[in-house]
Amino acid sequence: MRIDAHQHYWKIERGDYGWITPELPVLHRDFLPNDLEPLLHAHNLDGSILVQAAPTLEETEYILSLADRTPSILGVVGWIDLFDGDHRLHYERFRRNPKFRGFRLMIQDMPDASRMLEPAFVEALRGYADEQVPIDLLLTAPQMEVTLRLLEKVPNLRGVVDHLAKPPIAQSGKHGEPKHFEAWADHLSAFADYPGLSCKISGMVTEANPSGWSVDDFVPYVRRVLQTFGPERVMFGSDWPVCLLAAEYDQVMDILLHAIPAEWTDREKALLFGENANTFYLDNGGIS
Repeated sequence: MRIDAHQHYWKIERGDYGWITPELPVLHRDFLPNDLEPLLHAHNLDGSILVQAAPTLEETEYILSLADRTPSILGVVGWIDLFDGDHRLHYERFRRNPKFRGFRLMIQDMPDASRMLEPAFVEALRGYADEQVPIDLLLTAPQMEVTLRLLEKVPNLRGVVDHLAKPPIAQSGKHGEPKHFEAWADHLSAFADYPGLSCKISGMVTEANPSGWSVDDFVPYVRRVLQTFGPERVMFGSDWPVCLLAAEYDQVMDILLHAIPAEWTDREKALLFGENANTFYLDNGGIS
């Protein structure tokens, strides 16, 4: 099965998406399955994992309802606030939908990510880890260190790092050695030490130089992820339509295909382009 493991839909009039303003005209419109499905078909993708784009329970309800009537949505990653004492009630409500396949921690949006280390948050996350619920981790490279401290407390987490933890690709030299690359790569290796963690190769183009990028700019990042996590713990994700800020869907695919080592086998490519996502989210994905 070929799967895009990370994409979004939204309807602007719902009012959930405060970060999508008229100042982002490329994104400030509705994006729905009819917009993406021709692209999925063009790349022989069987469907996608729809990920929340707003930290509201109402948006998770909306995208689950969208999944109910859209066969190409294979699973939904929703949102739950682990600081909310009622988080378990919301989880139990969402899990009744068979397409609910876990939730995402929006670490990126936390003014102080160290709050994740508070006992109540850790206890809540341990409960979901014990049940092997799939958890997406949205974080930036500067937040990798504190997230590793969280993982020390929840080492059995069944999780996936979104967008390579947003490395500073824009600070790379022109086809030269990327600045700050090794600090990111060292932290990435520490993440890979946790066997329950995977990494999505997604969201790279919006971390690149907005004034112009080359496919070669992404090669060291992709190859380090592939080397660090191995072929069985990586997933392709388009991050469509957010990627449209910097690249079309076809370009996102071309970037990854360009960066994959020549020696990679068809079997390894099949894992990257869907089979790993199927195992992580859909095949005994932790929601029963």
